[in-house]
Amino acid sequence: MVAKRDYYEVLGVGRDCSAQELKSAYRKLAMKYHPDRNPDAKDAEDKFKEASEAYSVLSDSEKRSRYDRFGHDGLSGNGGFQPGDFADFSDVVGDFFGDIFGGGGRSRNRARRGSDLQYELEIDFEDAVFGFSTDIQFPRTETCERCNGSGAEAGSRRSTCGSCGGRGQVYYQQGFFSVGRTCSACQGAGQVIRHPCKSCSGAGSQRNQRKLKVNIPPGVDHGTRLRLSGEGESGPNGGPKGDLYVLIHVREHAVFHREKYDLHCRVPVNVAQAALGAEIQAPTLEGEESVKVRPGTESGARYKLRGKGVPHLNSGRRGDLYVHVTVSMPQKLTTEQRKLFKKLGELLPAENMPSDKSFFDKLRDYFD
Repeated sequence: MVAKRDYYEVLGVGRDCSAQELKSAYRKLAMKYHPDRNPDAKDAEDKFKEASEAYSVLSDSEKRSRYDRFGHDGLSGNGGFQPGDFADFSDVVGDFFGDIFGGGGRSRNRARRGSDLQYELEIDFEDAVFGFSTDIQFPRTETCERCNGSGAEAGSRRSTCGSCGGRGQVYYQQGFFSVGRTCSACQGAGQVIRHPCKSCSGAGSQRNQRKLKVNIPPGVDHGTRLRLSGEGESGPNGGPKGDLYVLIHVREHAVFHREKYDLHCRVPVNVAQAALGAEIQAPTLEGEESVKVRPGTESGARYKLRGKGVPHLNSGRRGDLYVHVTVSMPQKLTTEQRKLFKKLGELLPAENMPSDKSFFDKLRDYFD
């Protein structure tokens, strides 16, 4: 079995290329190897399919992310390239082929997929961990309800443009050549509206405010993008709607710090608790939990509370909570405390003297 070529190599772009650079590279290859331009060249058809497959993956942010991380294996069974994906590229190369083969007017009138939208949502730390539902509102282009997207007032319809005969282009003779230009009467549509819709003024669509309830799943993180299929803008000429992407921004928490699906927090203990050991109460997002601090614990030691972290997306598993102990030194001492520390100081070696026992071992021995 022949191994697939790297998709970036197929399109001739770098791995850090922008969406526009990606589209331009695909356009050039599609124009060069399109079957309509190479009817008898089998290798051209294969190259066209290869370029289309590469573009279908890299133009989709989620597929591209999986491919960048895992290569071709990351697309197996997860919505990689499908034969039907060729239909989604009409907005990339359709206008070019229409101009070449005289179909400019028809290409403008065909149904096309609507644009994708992005909504940025800022949420609290706890909501990102446990998930919640919220209402959002955003502007989007929608099909005009009055004319159902036709652009024509009720009782009327579009008619063939008299200037170009429905071709969308008018041609001028210049010497031996015939030069085509976009028809100014119908703007290349090939049709004109004699009685425009009073609601959308003939556009066939309107800008409306869309209200939507969004379910945020447990475990989302800062930068997570949620895809809501079909909630983008309406497609021209009755085409399908685009998608809405909700970009998550998570506010910082005063106590907890997140690393992937684990949580971290710091809990202070006093010198005696660190030396002798103690049972302390550590915070979690669901209340306090008891943590047993071992005798002789030094500042920076950490204890794990299993399953008290962040839920994994689309999974019942949870990460862990790590409690980092910080030994707090007293700033002011009472008379009795001062006496005890002075006595302890007499039992401890000088700072520049080596010792096989730590400070907390000495402290524990003293109190025992």
